[in-house]
Formats: sequence, structure tokens, C-alpha cells
Amino acid sequence: MSDLFWLNDAQMARLEPYFPKSHGKPRVDDRRVLSGIIFINRNGLRWRDAPKEYGPHKTLYNRWKRWSDKGIFAHMMAGLAAEHGEKKTVMIDATYLKAHRTASSLGAKKGGVAA
Repeated sequence: MSDLFWLNDAQMARLEPYFPKSHGKPRVDDRRVLSGIIFINRNGLRWRDAPKEYGPHKTLYNRWKRWSDKGIFAHMMAGLAAEHGEKKTVMIDATYLKAHRTASSLGAKKGGVAA
């Protein structure tokens, strides 16, 4: 698949200071896992739909969940934003909503309660 996302060396160098220390067993390849997490979030995919090049979907989810719970991704974003030097608030939105094709008009046609 040629449209996969991969973090380059410069991007990894900027992110590495925010990685937690590895305790015990070494972590799976950070570049592969973080690139997979970014690809999944950017494309609005389910973890199960991750391309095999990023490794097992369970590994991607577990890393995302653990690091999210520990605030590592939030710390990364805050640190990268501070490096940029912006004095105003910068917001990132990744809203993704799915609605059934009849969600907006089904109630009105069948005598449902109108808002």
C-alpha cells in the first residue's frame, strides 16, 4: 500500500523526548506503532482495519490507550505547541460522526415527536 503514513527521522527526533522510559521488556518499534496510530486517527478507521504494515491492531490500540491514559500524547502536543512559539490558542479537532441515512427524517415521517 503506497498511501501509508510513516513518521520521518526528523519527526521521530522531535517526538522521542516525550516517550516514557521503557521498563523491563523493550517496546515494539515506536516509529511503526506511532505511524499506525496516526494513520488510524487521520483516516477515521477502526483499530481492526489497520494495515498489516503497522503490526497487530491490538498493539496499536494498547499503546494508544496506555499512553492516552498516562497523558503522554497530551504532553507531546503541549510540548510541540510550545516549541512552535505560538502565543495564541491552537486547537486540533478530529471529530468523526456516523449517522444512519434515515436518522434525520425517520421520526417526522412516521409520526415521531418533532423538535
